Amino acid sequence: MKKLAILAIALISLQITAQDKKEDRKDLRKERVEKMKNISAEDMAQLQTKKMTLHLDLTEAQQKKIGELNLRDAKVRKAKMEKRAKERQETKKRSQEELIKMKNERLDKQIAKKKEMKSILNADQFEKWKKMQAKKDMHMKKRKMQGKKHRKHDRREKKN
Repeated sequence: MKKLAILAIALISLQITAQDKKEDRKDLRKERVEKMKNISAEDMAQLQTKKMTLHLDLTEAQQKKIGELNLRDAKVRKAKMEKRAKERQETKKRSQEELIKMKNERLDKQIAKKKEMKSILNADQFEKWKKMQAKKDMHMKKRKMQGKKHRKHDRREKKN
């Protein structure tokens, strides 16, 4: 009987800590989103350019060109973030055609950026940049898959 009571207490405490972590993740995500809203496009571009300078050993001319490229991308990204925030408030769902159009646009932009980076960077720097992009893509895929697991789990809890 004692063993059953101890086992029950252990399971309950495990369940409570698991729920706390899920709430913490949601709070951290909201906090991160709020911080990103407050950063200007110019600041985002500057930070990204400095990171690239450290990783790729950019020259002054390369820094200037990449800084302009990052600024342009940051302005577009900032506008899209604001648009998504509005859509989220309106709880607007995207249609299949909209999703496909968005994915095509994103891929076209990635192709264009790759061409621009190839023209700016030397061969070694370009290889490093491609590796950085691949690592970043894998990280994003991993986060996306984790998000899907959590959303699936949340839906199950709502049904019960």
